[in-house]
Amino acid sequence: MTQSSIDTATQEQLDAFIKQEEGDSNDYRGALAVFITLVAVALSVFHLYAAYEIVPTQELRTIHVGLVLFLVYLSFPVANRFKNRLMWWDVLCALAALYIVYYILSGGDDFSDRNTSPDRLDVIVGIVFILMILEAVRRTNGMILLSVTVLFILYSLYGNYLPAPWTHKGYDLDRFVGYMYMTLEGIFGTAVDVSATLIILFTIFGAFLQFTGAGKFFIDFSFAAMGGKSSGVGRTIVMSSFLLGGPSGSGVATTVTVGSVAAPMLNKVGYDKNAAGGLLAAGGLGAIISPPVLGAAAFLIADFLKISYLDVLLMACIPTVLFYLGLFVMVEIDVRKYGMKNIHFEAAESAWSLTKKYWFHFFSLISIVVFMLYGFSPIMSVFWATVVSAISSMLRRDTAIISYDWLRGKEPFWNGLYQSNLVKALAAGTTGVLAIAVTCAGAGLIVGTVTLTGLGLKFSSIVIQYAGGSLLLTTIYTGLVVWVVGLAVPVTASYIICAVIAAPALINLGVPAFAAHMFIFYYAVLSEVSPPTALSPFAAAAICKGDPYKTTMQTWKYVAPAILVPFMFTLDKSGSGLLLMGSMNGLMQADWMQIGWTSFTAVVGVICLAGGLQGWFIEKTNLFERIVMIIGGVALAYPSVTTDLVGFASFGVVIATQWIRHLKLRRIQA
Repeated sequence: MTQSSIDTATQEQLDAFIKQEEGDSNDYRGALAVFITLVAVALSVFHLYAAYEIVPTQELRTIHVGLVLFLVYLSFPVANRFKNRLMWWDVLCALAALYIVYYILSGGDDFSDRNTSPDRLDVIVGIVFILMILEAVRRTNGMILLSVTVLFILYSLYGNYLPAPWTHKGYDLDRFVGYMYMTLEGIFGTAVDVSATLIILFTIFGAFLQFTGAGKFFIDFSFAAMGGKSSGVGRTIVMSSFLLGGPSGSGVATTVTVGSVAAPMLNKVGYDKNAAGGLLAAGGLGAIISPPVLGAAAFLIADFLKISYLDVLLMACIPTVLFYLGLFVMVEIDVRKYGMKNIHFEAAESAWSLTKKYWFHFFSLISIVVFMLYGFSPIMSVFWATVVSAISSMLRRDTAIISYDWLRGKEPFWNGLYQSNLVKALAAGTTGVLAIAVTCAGAGLIVGTVTLTGLGLKFSSIVIQYAGGSLLLTTIYTGLVVWVVGLAVPVTASYIICAVIAAPALINLGVPAFAAHMFIFYYAVLSEVSPPTALSPFAAAAICKGDPYKTTMQTWKYVAPAILVPFMFTLDKSGSGLLLMGSMNGLMQADWMQIGWTSFTAVVGVICLAGGLQGWFIEKTNLFERIVMIIGGVALAYPSVTTDLVGFASFGVVIATQWIRHLKLRRIQA
């Protein structure tokens, strides 16, 4: 069963969900398509060059934003009725983006030096630039993120009219515009820096994996490794989602890719449509928190905290294991709960046979980390990982990034090169980052507003005041804030907004900065499970032909055991061991006994909560057992001796009652 088996209507729905995540771009043909492809290739090549050679910060960020806007206005229509039609105003805006790049770069140091008192032309160009970014946000991400961004801008301009404690002195238009685009604090701040360095390079890396067949290999390998048995279908989803999602970092893409193969199997073994979709979406969601790529927001964590990206990968390791452990336990319980049929699916090839042929694809899972362990920066690590991916793909004809026939001169030079996977991967690397890059530029306006007005400190003091100084309540309130923000905007924007307005509240109460930011990142990812931004569940529902909202609820069920994980490393300093102390230096000095114990209680807590939520464990649970298991799972989430004893006792009681009932049923059946 392959992607081609999905009917046309369903495929259109899936394309719509992917476009909703990446932006609904035009589908041009002919010379215009070639032109946009070549510009996209040029931008990818420029960023690969910038990874290897030094490009001044101001130039890199300005060229990045300017060319992204250029491509956005040529690629994304102003409205659906103009889809696939290039209009004169699109061309005008695209050219304006290039002019603004020229204006900023030609100004040199004098341009940035006059940010506190810009001249009239500076202000006019700045206003046009900000309006163009806002329109690009609307075209790629929709009205909600645009509205949020505009509200922050209005707050910076008119916050002096608000009552305490929200008020500030207010800023006139000249000061606001000068700060936002004539310094490296607003539009060209942290978010754009990460977009212009790490995010686009990792997107190019993911595109190289896609066009060299790594994604298909991971799915085929997972299916073969699980033996093709009915009880292994759920395990196949979990394993393939991790292998495919780790390098891709995209929840929707992982859900669609795995689901197109696995959905018919889930139906045959006994999953109902909504449960099957929920499992697929939960597996895809894990891609955003899985090393080595994670989601785009993970790169921002490193920049906000001024730490190595390798440190972020370390912090994500145990939470990722706990997330997929929860999924694994849930699918093991599914076998009993749904009375799955004993159907055997024959894999086309064995796992060993696939490994012998395509062993080099496993480099994609480890190459970046290996390069960083050897002392390369994250930027250089992903650069060389991309090079390794391209070179290793040439080991086989069917994975070659450039066809053997072209290399031997058997294909026309330009046509063969243009149609090669190399050009497709380079173009996809840029086009795949457009929506995220625009989000980062828009987020720069939000972060600039928070910095300019001191909103972050105001918000944190208000949250702490409402929580009465309680860390538990502050953590709950912060989680709710992230969840509510995440209902409206994508993960990257949700993390940026909450990192600057909500993280200070946790940090002020003694939570380590790295734990506070991981808490926000984790819940920004989990907010993707809730409408109206529940793209992965909605895509899974389209594949499995289930109800989108029921599928979303099923997804919540599957990810619920992982929902408590952030509380484990936030509520008590001993729990931060789950993040491996947040740095390489901390890892070397870590209390491994404490980390081991905290991890063990977290594992038992996830298993306990999974059984309580599923209503099954060894056998079907009664109401008392479900309540006790849920209480036990929640207790084990809080790292303290007392709650650990409560959690283990609760789990032990349920295991005992379940085992007694299991033995009785076996005697009756005998």
